[in-house]
Amino acid sequence: MSKINYRSRRFLLTVIVAVLFVCVTVSALYYCLGHRVEHRVLDVQYKTSEEQNDIYVRFDMEAYDGIVRNYWAATSTYDLPAMFQAALGKQTNSLAPLLSDDREGTAKMLAGAFGPIDAPAAKKKLALDTLSIVLNNLQPLGRNSLASNEQVTSLRENVSNVDPTADLFGELGIASTSAAQEIKVAYNKQMAALESTTSAAGKQKIDKVAYAYKVLANENTKSLYKSAGVEPSTVNNVLGRTLYIHLSKMSPTVVQEFAWDIDAASTTAGLDSMIIDLRGNVGGATDTARGLTGLFLGANQYAFDLFHQGDYQVQRTIFSRFEELGRYREIAVLTDGLTQSTAEVMTEVLTHFNIAHSVGLNTRGWGTVENTYPLQTAIDPSTSYALLLVNSITLRDDGEPIEGRGITPDVDTSKADWKTRLNGYFSSPDLIKAVKTMIAKPLTSNAL
Repeated sequence: MSKINYRSRRFLLTVIVAVLFVCVTVSALYYCLGHRVEHRVLDVQYKTSEEQNDIYVRFDMEAYDGIVRNYWAATSTYDLPAMFQAALGKQTNSLAPLLSDDREGTAKMLAGAFGPIDAPAAKKKLALDTLSIVLNNLQPLGRNSLASNEQVTSLRENVSNVDPTADLFGELGIASTSAAQEIKVAYNKQMAALESTTSAAGKQKIDKVAYAYKVLANENTKSLYKSAGVEPSTVNNVLGRTLYIHLSKMSPTVVQEFAWDIDAASTTAGLDSMIIDLRGNVGGATDTARGLTGLFLGANQYAFDLFHQGDYQVQRTIFSRFEELGRYREIAVLTDGLTQSTAEVMTEVLTHFNIAHSVGLNTRGWGTVENTYPLQTAIDPSTSYALLLVNSITLRDDGEPIEGRGITPDVDTSKADWKTRLNGYFSSPDLIKAVKTMIAKPLTSNAL
C-alpha cells in the first residue's frame, strides 16, 4: 500500500471512528438517562384529584404511567393495579381496597393508604417501597427497579467503562500532561522498584502499574482516558496468522477501539483469520452491535429485531463496511456462560450472516434492553429517582427470545469431541490452533 493511500485510509478511519464515538456515546447516554429531555419539557397534567392533592400518590402514579408507556410487555399481559395492591398489602399487612381495576382505582387506593399517615418520611418510605416491589416483580424478575440519581450515575459510568475511583496517571506517579517518553521512564522506574516483591499487595501493584502503562502508552487509549476517564474495552494480540481481539464490554467506545485494533494490525503481514472473544462480556448499549456489524455488513443493512409491546422493531446497521476486514476470511467468536445481553446479540448476528462461527459454551440468556426513565415528581429534596425498565427483549434468528435461552454455539466446548468438530467449521490451521490455545487459557490471562 502506498504512503498516500495509507494516509487516506487512516484519514477515513479517523472520520469513521470519530462519528462512531459521538453516535454510540449518545446512544449510551440515552440508555442510561432514558427520556430525560422529554420529561423535562412535558407539561404536567394530573389525571386524578388524588394526584393533585398528594405528592406521594403523584410519584407512584407517574411511575405507573412510565411502566405502561415504556415497559417491554403490553399492559394486557400483566395486571398493574393488582400488582400495586399486592405491594401495598405487603407493606401494610392488609389488602387495600381496589375499587376499580384501572388507573383511577389505583390512584384512589394509594390515596387511601397514604392519607392516614402524618409523617412525610413514613409516606415517602411507603411510596418508594411499594413502587420498588412492583418493579422487582415485573418480568424478567429482578431486572426492573427504582434507581436513585446516584445509581443512575453509577450505571452510566459502568456502561461507559469509567471507574471514578481509578487514577492511572497516579499509578505511574505522573501528570496527565506527561509525554510518551516520560510515561515509559515512570513505568520502568516503578517496575524496577517492584521487581523483588513477593507479597500479594506487591504483585497486585505490579498488575496495576502494567495495566496503567498499557493504557497510557497507547496514544488512542490515553486520549480516551485523559478526556473522559474511559478505560479500554478491547485487548488484542497476534497468534500466528490470527488476530485475537477480546471485547470485555459493549461500551460506547468499543466500536472505535475495535476499528483501532483492526487498523493497527493492517501493517502485520499474513493475517487472514480472526478471533472475537466475547467471553465474560456483560453487554451494553444495543447500538454497539449495530455499529460493529455495520463494519462487516455495510450501512443500513438488517441486523436484528427488538420486541416491544407486541411490535417487532427492526434494527439496522450503522456506518459503512470497513474494507480492511476483508482480509479475515475466517472468524471465530468465543462465548461462555457469562456472555450476555448485547454480546449475545452480536454473536447471533455474526453467525446468522455467516460472518463467523461460534465456539464455546451456551450464552447466559440475558436477552433484555434496559433504559432509565427519570421521574419528575420530587419527594426527596436530596435525591431524584428514575425507573430502570426492560424496554425491549432481543430475539434469536428463529424468532425466539434470547432471554432464558441464550445462544447455542456452533462448537460446544463442553462436548468431548469439540476439538475435532472445529475442522467442520474452519479450514485455517492457525485459527484452529489459536482457538484451542485461547479456550485453554483462563479469561484473565488473555491480555498476554
